[in-house]
Amino acid sequence: MPPRTRRLPREDITYSVAQDREVNVLHQLEYCDKKDRFFDCLYRKRNLMQAVVAHHLSLQLPDACNIADMSEWLHGSFNVCVPVTISAWQGKRVLLRFPLPYRVGDSFQPGNGDEKIRCEAGTYAWLDENCPEVPIPRLYGFALSTGQTFTRLESLPFVRQYIQRLRRHVLSWLGYPVPSRYVRHDIGRLGLADAGYLLTEYIEETQGEMLSNTWLENQHDSRLRTNLFHDLSRIILSISRIALPRIGSFVIDNDGFLSLTNRPLSIEIQTLENEEVPTNIRRDYTYTTVDSYIVDMLAFHDNRLRIQPNAINDIDDSVSQMSALGAMRTIMPLFLRRELRRGPFVFTLTDLHQSNIFVDKDWHITSLVDLEWGCSRPIEMVEPPYWLTNKGVDQILPDEYNKVRVEFMTILEEEELLAASNTTERGGLRLADVMNQAWEMGTFWYTLALSSPTGLFRLFYHHIQPRLISIHDEDPDNVMPYYWAQNVFQIISRKLSDKKEYDLQLRKAFDDSTIE
Repeated sequence: MPPRTRRLPREDITYSVAQDREVNVLHQLEYCDKKDRFFDCLYRKRNLMQAVVAHHLSLQLPDACNIADMSEWLHGSFNVCVPVTISAWQGKRVLLRFPLPYRVGDSFQPGNGDEKIRCEAGTYAWLDENCPEVPIPRLYGFALSTGQTFTRLESLPFVRQYIQRLRRHVLSWLGYPVPSRYVRHDIGRLGLADAGYLLTEYIEETQGEMLSNTWLENQHDSRLRTNLFHDLSRIILSISRIALPRIGSFVIDNDGFLSLTNRPLSIEIQTLENEEVPTNIRRDYTYTTVDSYIVDMLAFHDNRLRIQPNAINDIDDSVSQMSALGAMRTIMPLFLRRELRRGPFVFTLTDLHQSNIFVDKDWHITSLVDLEWGCSRPIEMVEPPYWLTNKGVDQILPDEYNKVRVEFMTILEEEELLAASNTTERGGLRLADVMNQAWEMGTFWYTLALSSPTGLFRLFYHHIQPRLISIHDEDPDNVMPYYWAQNVFQIISRKLSDKKEYDLQLRKAFDDSTIE
């Protein structure tokens, strides 16, 4: 009898494959059922979707907004986008973008979906105000699951728009802070209660296609790659030219003001919280020093090791992982420059992969989409894209990657010299110099490891530890685990028990009688 398979969002999986995965497959097996329930819930709200789109676009007739059939919805890992065709706009389309509650940890940390929406809206607003040359879709409005709804100033009804423009002018004239271009504009009971969303421009095929569609085929075309690298360099330089006062994420508050007051929300935070691993970083927490931020990042890596049921395989594996985490705390000063400890901090798009970059046929960037998890970070954490050689973060080959990295950095240096003013707000500090030194010092590998809960250990042993010691096989007399935590043997014993129970439950999930 062939082995039974189980459904995951993007693949079918057998037990033999599942048991070797470093992630919590038991948790992931719930995604498909939760997806079906969430999609069905949204589909039943098609009339409400029409109403909220008409509300944000100041259209008199909601029937002018045609909701796409579910088969046309665009489903990613963390969001679903519902295309809406506006007949009153000569058939132009917009996207209603909903975070998937079963992927962002809403059940474990209520409000995570709203936090994600607020931060993404904050990124749109900040880029719109400070980097208008960066091509992004227009954000027409957004709403939280609590019912608070915001509409872009230019899309408000005429009288409301006039009042808001006058208010902005008076506040500016008096020297007071001016609100963002997103105005509180609640819709009342017609809203999509308990489903927060963003309403954005739809990027049509005539405006470009995802880089991922042509990357594998054309990545070695020097002309296309050069065009891409020039545009990407200009974007990185543009968004990083402004020195920011702290590490965190921008949000739009209930009064429509933009502020850098949210924790630096990144994919690893919500991925861990979704698997019920606490990060212990409050939403209103920001950082003014690099080391305090890194310490908290390492702490949620610790929590993953302690709490994820299949985090370790055996005693040797536990010793190896504990040693790596203990060493990562110890060696931090060797990989992060002390003179940059208090900044500058710069804005970074942490989820800038090939599917979030739209290009034309010449690989000029026409739009960046999915601006989730943009945040202010230490300047040393700005790095060339890890995907330049089509490998995962823990699969990168240094020599192979460095060839493409040098090509990218040469172009970034050229662009930085052409835009000399980019360094003025950072005290003359050149981004290219920081990025090149991060590669030479190994900071690139250290910060890349911090961003990957499952890849940290391989990155540590393959790229970080060899810089400090030539023999990096695990020593049976290794003392590092003793410095990772107190009562380390009790923790190892409990983790071995967790893994045994996890394996038992995983076998049951795949039906013991048909295990291959």
